[in-house]
Amino acid sequence: MRFNEGAGLDVSQVEDLRGSGIGGRVAAGGGGLGVVGLVIYFLLAQFGGVDSTSVSGFGQLGEVGAGQQVDNSSLEQNCRTGADANTNHDCATVATVNSIQDYWSDQFARSGRTYAEAPTNFFTSGVRTACGTAGSDVGPFYCPTDSEIYIDLTFFEELRQRFGARGGPFAEAYVLAHEYGHHVQNLLGTSAQVRGGSGPESDGVRLELQADCYAGVWANHATTTPTENGQPLITEITPEDIANALDTAARIGDDFIQRELGGGTVDESSFTHGTSAQREKWFTTGYTTGDPARCDTFGARDLG
Repeated sequence: MRFNEGAGLDVSQVEDLRGSGIGGRVAAGGGGLGVVGLVIYFLLAQFGGVDSTSVSGFGQLGEVGAGQQVDNSSLEQNCRTGADANTNHDCATVATVNSIQDYWSDQFARSGRTYAEAPTNFFTSGVRTACGTAGSDVGPFYCPTDSEIYIDLTFFEELRQRFGARGGPFAEAYVLAHEYGHHVQNLLGTSAQVRGGSGPESDGVRLELQADCYAGVWANHATTTPTENGQPLITEITPEDIANALDTAARIGDDFIQRELGGGTVDESSFTHGTSAQREKWFTTGYTTGDPARCDTFGARDLG
C-alpha cells in the first residue's frame, strides 16, 4: 500500500486525544483482561456498531470528552502529504481515514445524499464518549450516538502478537474501513432497524458482515478516489495487501476466536460477527464488485 507523495492530508478528520485520556484501563473487574476476557470483548464489542453502553468495558453515559483535550499539533506538523504517510504510522492512519471518507462522500453525492464526516479519535488507555467510558481492551469501535470512531493504535500490535495476524498498513486500513462501514450504516438508517441478537443468522452478524463488505467496496475504489486536488491519495494496493486484510478478517471471526483463544469450543449460538469464512467472503464481495448494493447481507439467504 502506497500513498501519493504529492497529495495533501487533512488532519482535521482525526482528533488526537493521546496524553489526555481518562487514565487507567476500564474493563470488567477493573483490570486488564485475560484470554477469556479477550474473547468476550471481541465477541461483544470488537468491530461493532452496537450499543456500547451494554458492553463490558464501557462505563455510564456521561459528558462527551469530559477531561479530554484534542491536541492535533503533532499531526499538523508531521502529517502534511502522502510522503509523510509513507514513512509515519500516524500519518498513514490519517491518510487512510481521508481516503475512506473521500470515497463515501463521493458515493453519497452520486446517490443524491449528503455524507457527514466522522472523526477518528486516537486515544491511550481510556476514553469518554457519548456511548460511555471505554478502555483500550474494548478495541476499535464506532459510537453511533456521537457518530465518531475511537481507536488506541496499540491495538494493531495486539492483533499481530496475540492473534497472529500478519498486519501491515492495509490490514489496518481494513479495520478502519470496517468502522466507517458502521458509520455509513448509521447514516443510512440501517443500524436503527437492526434487532441485534446473536447466532449465525442474526441481524447482529449481518450488520457486521455488511460493514466488512463496505470495507471491501472502499478498497476497490481506493486507488481511483480523488482528493480535493483531484489526485487519488492511494496509488497502489497489492495482492499482498488484500491477502493481509483477508488474514485479519479470518483471525477475528467468531469461530477462530472461540476455537483458538477460548478453549477450543465453538458455540454458534453466541456468534455476533460471523465466521472467518463469512468475513472473508463479504470483504471479497465488496472488493471484487466495488458496488455497495452488493452488500445486502440482510437479504442474503446464504451468508457463506
